[in-house]
Amino acid sequence: MKAGGTTDFARAVGRFFQEFLPSQRGMSLHTIRSYRDSLLLLFRFLARGSDQRIADLSLSDFTPDAVVRFLGHLETVRGNSVVTRNNRLAAIHTFARFLVAHYPEHMAPLQGIVALPFKRGAQRRPVDYLEVDEVEALLAKIDRSSNAGQRDYALFALMLNTGARVQEVLNLRARDVRFDAPQHVRFVGKGNKVRLCPVWPRTAKLLEALLATNRHSLGDDLAETRLFRNRRGEPLSRFGVRFLLRKYLPKRIGGGAAATGKRIHPHSLRHTTAVYLLKAGIDFATISQWMGHASLNTTMRYARADLELKRQALSQVFPDVLGAPTAGRMKIDGSEFAGWLRRL
Repeated sequence: MKAGGTTDFARAVGRFFQEFLPSQRGMSLHTIRSYRDSLLLLFRFLARGSDQRIADLSLSDFTPDAVVRFLGHLETVRGNSVVTRNNRLAAIHTFARFLVAHYPEHMAPLQGIVALPFKRGAQRRPVDYLEVDEVEALLAKIDRSSNAGQRDYALFALMLNTGARVQEVLNLRARDVRFDAPQHVRFVGKGNKVRLCPVWPRTAKLLEALLATNRHSLGDDLAETRLFRNRRGEPLSRFGVRFLLRKYLPKRIGGGAAATGKRIHPHSLRHTTAVYLLKAGIDFATISQWMGHASLNTTMRYARADLELKRQALSQVFPDVLGAPTAGRMKIDGSEFAGWLRRL
């Protein structure tokens, strides 16, 4: 089924990514890229199985049996977890539903793909976050005498202060920060949802100093300038943040080391803020709004994350046996994290 050298499958893929996802579904660029990666893996698998190029695939190659074999390939050959397998299937479901609306002649096999169930037994890893002394060790290792160190300190202080997603922080521009009281930053989260998040005055000063340091190299349009940039003057990437975290995080803490068993990554800083908001007695609804969660169910997972919170609950049942624990203290350049949260 070719028209002018273009297959029906190629035309469908183009409309799916260029029109349906961004315009009709309003998905973010990050989500679209995730769908792209999932479907590209599927297309490569289908091409290998039919001994042809990806460009020569047709809708007739997109069958329930082929998708089932692909899902098995993910787990047995690629070693993907059940969670990853289900995420790939979610992208395939969306693509199949799109095809049903545009190619009704292929409705039967496409409905078969949509009917493929998610696999049960997907186990969530425990939420890995940093304890107070681990945060202090991370920040203390940054040499703030250099411009790069000044940037890195401001980056991690802001991430810990706000609990924002990595890409939300990296997308910040000078115009998104209010440096005068009350200091806050403006984030654009998933689904282009906008939220304001307060920051410590000290954090605002770190950002203002970072902006002043790089002012000479930013040009005239200062308000539109990304706050966090690499040494080439380009916006810092998520992979760059991961590299910096591995650089500064003591080896005894991250990387699944035997000492802690944790797998610390940039998103772990977001988990850290959420857990300490919960420890400070902030209600779930406020934390959900603070973090930009789509529902309270996402926020509730932090109630299961912290052993100290479980101990506090137990101390209320057996107060004579277990005394009420004292909350940890977190200092970021002289500011107390838990104390500040209690005063919100």
